[in-house]
Amino acid sequence: MKKSELFFSAIQVPVDFLMIILAALSAFYIRNFPELFIGRPKLYNYPLEVYIKIILIVAPFFILIYATEGLYNIKSTRKFWKETIKVFSATSIGLVIIIAAIFLKREWFSSRFVILAAWGLGVFYIVSARYFIQLVQKWLLRSRGIGVHRVLLIGRNGKMSAISKIIKNDKNLGYKIIDQIETASLHIIKEIKQEKGIDEIILCEPSITDAEQEKLIDYSSIHNIKFKYIPTSLQTAKFEIGVLDGEPLIEVKNTPLDGWGRILKRVFDAITSVFGILITSPILIITAIAIKLDSEGPVIYKNERIGNDGKKFFVYKFRYMKWEHCVTKENKKIEEAVDLEKELIETQSVRKGPLYKIKDDPRKTRVGKFIEKYSIDELPQFFNVLFGSMSMVGPRPHQKREVEKYMEYHRRLLTIKPGITGMAQVSGRSDLDFEDEYKLDLFYIENWSLWLDIQICLKTVGVLFRKRKNL
Repeated sequence: MKKSELFFSAIQVPVDFLMIILAALSAFYIRNFPELFIGRPKLYNYPLEVYIKIILIVAPFFILIYATEGLYNIKSTRKFWKETIKVFSATSIGLVIIIAAIFLKREWFSSRFVILAAWGLGVFYIVSARYFIQLVQKWLLRSRGIGVHRVLLIGRNGKMSAISKIIKNDKNLGYKIIDQIETASLHIIKEIKQEKGIDEIILCEPSITDAEQEKLIDYSSIHNIKFKYIPTSLQTAKFEIGVLDGEPLIEVKNTPLDGWGRILKRVFDAITSVFGILITSPILIITAIAIKLDSEGPVIYKNERIGNDGKKFFVYKFRYMKWEHCVTKENKKIEEAVDLEKELIETQSVRKGPLYKIKDDPRKTRVGKFIEKYSIDELPQFFNVLFGSMSMVGPRPHQKREVEKYMEYHRRLLTIKPGITGMAQVSGRSDLDFEDEYKLDLFYIENWSLWLDIQICLKTVGVLFRKRKNL
């Protein structure tokens, strides 16, 4: 642990204490400022000396709550927005306890204004002070190298290259790569430590044996070096430990979407799909009329896709192509439509892997170009969600010919319902390769929570109508 990290973490305790006292005094003086409350009778007359004694009793109580909420963790690269949320929640917890105490013993204190004002000012003062401390800490980190962790990388592969690139491109992370070696040779590591110093070791080399790794862990522990490793897929899986007739068993959990998780997700889907239909109903009606006036053919295009457990279903979309080019059994010219699509995929597809995306697709109608560019064509999928063939959040559904090109491990995408939106759609990138999209969807499957669904849906609001690239 760096001395600078210890110093900045330790200094936060007295700073928070002072900010709590400052907030309480500010609230008291605002309440007693005569010009602010002319004509309004005071419901109490509290001496400042008595009030200060109460503050000195209450302030350590808040410090204790902050400590239990993890606000004094020793780390130089804390995320400010997460810390702000923690300060808000911890201060609110303290407020609720104080209100409950006053309710039980009202003669202790009786000014609701002072209590609420001290809470709001306390959050503001503490967050501001912590922001200033972080600015100073990060300035010392970047400009003077104070608090930088010297990192030794062990292994040379794609994952380690990605880690190396991230560290080199972002100095605010607080890391400096002092060397990178291929094997966990203690002789080489000792020389590096003697010459350059080592604070952390990051390992990503599957060929290293358990015995070598055990020696490396022991060496790191003895010399107070943090040891980290990039895990394999199995090591990152979620486990559930059980016992069978006295023998321990570890079960790898595929997804939290079992039992009550599945029920909660279905309830969430039903509520949000109805809400989505009601909110977008004017757009649905206008788009349907525009498509009907623009070209011949049905307004809704039913595209066959592969869903949960490999079952076929129809995705509802607003038709953005000329009817004679739609690949559906309802189209009398389906053979010509299939041949044209194959030709366009071979010559104009811009995606890698089993999926395709046709650039400058000539099959689009005038209205189709607009609604596809702004994702309006996807809105009828709210009905897919309502009827239960899709979910609000999940992997995007793919066509049969695309699924047939999956590698075996890609089929994990078919273990849950496909979604209107997902991790890949809100990742901030519109040009993800299929393999990158798969990794994001797999993370979602393994780490699902109702809160994660809510976050993705909220992010999608900003993405849904955003202009797509001209494909």
